[in-house]
Amino acid sequence: MTADRSTAAEAPACGLAAEVEEAVCRIRDGRAEVLMAARGWLGTPYRHQASCKGAGADCLGLIRGIWREVVGPEPEVPPAYTADWAERGGVETLLAAAERRLLPLAPGEARPGDVLVFRMRAGGLAKHCAVLSAGTAAGGRIIHAYSGHAVCETALGPAWARRLAGAFRFPRGQG
Repeated sequence: MTADRSTAAEAPACGLAAEVEEAVCRIRDGRAEVLMAARGWLGTPYRHQASCKGAGADCLGLIRGIWREVVGPEPEVPPAYTADWAERGGVETLLAAAERRLLPLAPGEARPGDVLVFRMRAGGLAKHCAVLSAGTAAGGRIIHAYSGHAVCETALGPAWARRLAGAFRFPRGQG
């Protein structure tokens, strides 16, 4: 009976397809934990400025919530902001915060579990963020929250890829 247990322990976890297991094994530096945390937010309703799993979140609130789950207490609390904050301020506030708190990556280095920051229109300021959930920043899938939708996983198509402003990785957790 002991031999059967050790054989079962060597079998693929949860019976996942080999390519899925291989992809999961390639996720390093805490990205698997980030991705698992992000998936836990799926279905959370959109609520401007919120960051409460299951109750409400906007795109920044999603990233803040994942930070709390994976890294620890938030290092700073964002000030109140309106839906048009980037247009009125004229400052790359979101990119600056990402550069202060996350580890910058070349966009081509982004992998599942990394944070992507987007411009909502060409030439505009960065004001949307998401977690890359599959593929690369050139095309794959993202987990994000946006007005009128619960936190969801959608395709990272050419329209999003063209507006990519930056790619980042969460720092290692505190615990």
